[in-house]
Amino acid sequence: MHKINTNLQMQEMIDSLSKIEHGFKPVEIEAKKLFDSNSNAESLSLANLLLEDRRYQIRSLGVFLLGFLASTVHTALQVLRRIVSNDASWQVQEILAKAFDQYCRDSGYEKSLPVIRDWLSDQNPNVCRAVTEGLRIWTGRPYFNSNPEVAIQLISQHKAHVSEYLRKSVGNSLRDISKKHKELITIEISTWDLSDKRIEFTYKLVTKTK
Repeated sequence: MHKINTNLQMQEMIDSLSKIEHGFKPVEIEAKKLFDSNSNAESLSLANLLLEDRRYQIRSLGVFLLGFLASTVHTALQVLRRIVSNDASWQVQEILAKAFDQYCRDSGYEKSLPVIRDWLSDQNPNVCRAVTEGLRIWTGRPYFNSNPEVAIQLISQHKAHVSEYLRKSVGNSLRDISKKHKELITIEISTWDLSDKRIEFTYKLVTKTK
């Protein structure tokens, strides 16, 4: 019997996933099956092929697959950063965030700090957002749960970013942290220059109450 990525079962799976309009869990589950049943080289090749599909659900399948590969296959991490980050689909960008978190989880969050900082320095706001959004809730992650001040510093550097999409993630991520570390967040935002409209936008998200 051929492997799943070369037979009818693969096509049936793709057809089924392409009909999903809400949620991502079935896509993630199928990506893990592909990862477990193929070699790294085969998985990377398949992921690149899936990224060419016109349907965002199938591209998302490829992104999840790259996330499972990223901690051991450097090329997969680079594809996420350089190719996936330019995908026009907001759904795919959400999965990029999840794929980056998968990389950090598999590599270890503390050991991933150099990569986290590197991605946050990228000129593409989607690359930065993959970090700020992917690690939510930051203080629920190993290392950051014991070092919330590090999470706050990393996230806050983009409080004035030109991208509203990124600033929304920054504000929401800091508000998440404030639920357990209100004092630390209060200290951080007390230093912000609210005369800057972009910073004011982020500030309002951080301090937003239901």
